[in-house]
Amino acid sequence: MNLLCNDDKIVGSITWTKDGTTLTNSQKYIIDYNSLTVNNVKPSDSGQYACNSNVDSVPYVMWQNIKVQPYPDIQVSNYTLKCEDTTFNFNCCADSSYSIQWSDPSLCGGSIQAMGCITCNYAVIKQNCISNDYKDQFHCQLSNKDLSSFQYSSQAILITTTNKAYTCTEDPFGLGNVGDKNNISCPVNMTGYITGTCQQGGKWSEDHHCVLSVIQNLKNIAENLAPVDIPQFVANLSSVATSNAPVIIDSPSTVLTIVDLVTTIANVSQSLIINQTIMTNFLSTLDVIASQGAKSTCTTLNSNSTNKKAISDLLKSIESFASRLSNNMFDINSSTIQLQKSNFTQSFIGTFGINLTTHIDIPYTSGLTFITTIVLTTFDNVLPTRSATINDSVPTNVVINGAVTAIIINDTVNSTVSSGIQNISLIFDENQTTLSNPQCVFWNFNLLDGIGGWDSTGCEVSPLNQTDKVGCTCNHTTSFSILMSPYNVESLALTFITYIGVGISMVSLVLCLIIEGIIWKPMTRNETSYMRHVSIINIALSLLIADICFIIAANIVKDGQPTPVGPCSAATFFMHFFYLALFFWMLFSALLLFYRTIMVFSGVSKCKMMTIAFSLGYGAPLLIAVITVASTAGGGGYVPKQNACWLNWDQTKALLAFVIPALTIVAINFLIMIVVLYKMLRRGVGATTQPDETHAILVIARCVAILTPLFGLTWGFGIGTLVSPALGIQIVFALFNSLQGFFILVFGTLLDSKIREALAGRLRLVNISSNHTTSTSTGPSFSSGLTFIQRFRRRNVYHMSDGSGFTAASSNSDTFANA
Repeated sequence: MNLLCNDDKIVGSITWTKDGTTLTNSQKYIIDYNSLTVNNVKPSDSGQYACNSNVDSVPYVMWQNIKVQPYPDIQVSNYTLKCEDTTFNFNCCADSSYSIQWSDPSLCGGSIQAMGCITCNYAVIKQNCISNDYKDQFHCQLSNKDLSSFQYSSQAILITTTNKAYTCTEDPFGLGNVGDKNNISCPVNMTGYITGTCQQGGKWSEDHHCVLSVIQNLKNIAENLAPVDIPQFVANLSSVATSNAPVIIDSPSTVLTIVDLVTTIANVSQSLIINQTIMTNFLSTLDVIASQGAKSTCTTLNSNSTNKKAISDLLKSIESFASRLSNNMFDINSSTIQLQKSNFTQSFIGTFGINLTTHIDIPYTSGLTFITTIVLTTFDNVLPTRSATINDSVPTNVVINGAVTAIIINDTVNSTVSSGIQNISLIFDENQTTLSNPQCVFWNFNLLDGIGGWDSTGCEVSPLNQTDKVGCTCNHTTSFSILMSPYNVESLALTFITYIGVGISMVSLVLCLIIEGIIWKPMTRNETSYMRHVSIINIALSLLIADICFIIAANIVKDGQPTPVGPCSAATFFMHFFYLALFFWMLFSALLLFYRTIMVFSGVSKCKMMTIAFSLGYGAPLLIAVITVASTAGGGGYVPKQNACWLNWDQTKALLAFVIPALTIVAINFLIMIVVLYKMLRRGVGATTQPDETHAILVIARCVAILTPLFGLTWGFGIGTLVSPALGIQIVFALFNSLQGFFILVFGTLLDSKIREALAGRLRLVNISSNHTTSTSTGPSFSSGLTFIQRFRRRNVYHMSDGSGFTAASSNSDTFANA
């Protein structure tokens, strides 16, 4: 739009205004002294434009009221009709501010022009289409002849009448076969189309894509929305939403468009300070789309795979927009929402909400100065019930039984630091007091590949004496189960198990390494014993370093905040490498045992054995860890975007680079243990006395107890954490595996009689040379999982013992070697 202030009497500068507001040069307005160009003209550009100057030292104003009409958006469809004498009715619609008419009124029963929508009563004449298909084409056009030269002023309609057989024949979609899709116009004051799909049985199913015209106009305006336009735009959206609420709540496409508008507003406003008036208008719009009447509409959106993320984006936009509130005290109440912003200078305690209330208790955290609480009483109508285990497209008996509460903490208007909160206590009013089994959850925007869903991580129910309320405590920490679980399920029990178990393991591993250092010389006098203790030392060392990296990683990420990629990536790499090293050293121990079980008297040189051990123990893990980084880090998919510092699952499935090797080794080690036990049992068949059989069973039980932690078999519970977020499985996994270092100390070191003897000798606790007498035992020799089971079926049995824990025995018929 070009405006010109062309009075020759004007002297001096010229100021352009719109509705009294001074205009300046921008992408929207281009001012060249006495001319004004308005780009991207929309209906919102309607108003009084004026050029202000002086004529003969007297203030001078030239003005013009300009109304910009919306795009007419004429909506028509083509139809195929059955060849029979009948009348078919259909509409042509445009924006309600335009008058429209048919180009050939005689084809539509002489219909005259009308505002917004016009109806055609089309007469089908059988005689015209008996032999061949018959076609009629005419136009729906604007009545204003001055606009006829524009392409948008007219739309063609093609009507075909035919004798062909069709499955669907009913109005208003006409004819079609199964799977065919026909479009028709939306009702008056709606923009878009309705799609009919022909179903078996001859019925048309309807899919509405109709948006309220005034909302679509606002969507068009929002394409060029600037921060300075936010106050007026939010006010317009609020006014339109409130006045058209009955139509909006029954139209999924209109609700979806409003959600898009709210998201746009939140994004554009990040450089703007929001005052109370803007926020009040913003909340009044939310009241409409969160009303009880909109529940079925929102359910439709949430079940649609294309629009599933929309409601999650709405909640994120609310938090984002509220974080831009100015640092003043606010208390804003709409019909269903209460927002309050206050100083956070001490412990924060209060009860908030309308109808359904939420009691909030947050301990004071230094550096935080403002807290904003938003209690959305009716957002159970909007948000789905989906979680990692609940699909919202499948009906369940799970409901949102309280108000949805958002808590935003700031130190300045530009810094949201919700991660500074370590503990939050909440008490919710129950919407339905007859329901049972409450669960405390928060909305995780990253869940389900970014679609968003409810997550119970770090939140659990607190016991209360009141029957109509539910208490929740949230303390988001990292659980040991994240090492294999894609669900990141946590509870207070998992937190305690994780840190207590890992702490005990680290102390145990340090003791194990100290003991190995003390008894190293007397226990490594031959190649077999030497390699066994090399293996134990590297298992303990790898697990110790991995646990240290785990503790560091758990404290890098603050819940709800973006992951610091640099520090987290470094911690994740070393944690990945050393946990894998643990598994590959356990694999080497299992292979060593298998080799000594099958080939008792053969041997491999120490040099070759060391080469194999370190290539397998550290070479393979390093290769896997490096490949994982190289294949995922470039796209930002090596670590999660927030909440945890470990291999990514949601975007790249990088977690499988740990899970697959670990579980593969667990499976191999389990098979090796079965083979070893089978050899022991088969060779023990010749025992002749019941006590010997009893001893065999006891020794096998002890072997299983020893080999399970040394071979990492308890990590097999990781399969359960992969397929289910059930708390019981997570607890069992965390309990056994966080304490693995303790089990290695007990079963790999302290229960080995030869290690105890060597340790006692080195520490001078006993005088081995005077008190220890070597004798042949009639029972089993038990040593760190490498045990010889003696079963005598003939006489003349002799023993060969290397003093290291490996024992071989031979008789006239069988050779046994150790398990």
